[in-house]
Amino acid sequence: MAEPSEDIDKAGYWRATRGLTLRLLAIWFMVSFGAGILFRDVLDQVSIGGAPLGFWFAQQGSIYVFVGLIFYYCWAMARLERKFGVKG
Repeated sequence: MAEPSEDIDKAGYWRATRGLTLRLLAIWFMVSFGAGILFRDVLDQVSIGGAPLGFWFAQQGSIYVFVGLIFYYCWAMARLERKFGVKG
């Protein structure tokens, strides 16, 4: 686990980490709950491969977005750790 050095802004690092996490959780919620449930009727007017888009998001699309969010989180946290001087 990465230990912060003594000269970093611990409050700033925590604020940035929390902000990133909350933004990604909001995207995760909108894709899973929003696209799969709330906006399904609107999305079902479009078709992908013969399946309605709302159904596609509920079954396949959300998984692709989740995997993308994981990779983005890893990249963004590495950038934050460099910015705040957290040693890995």
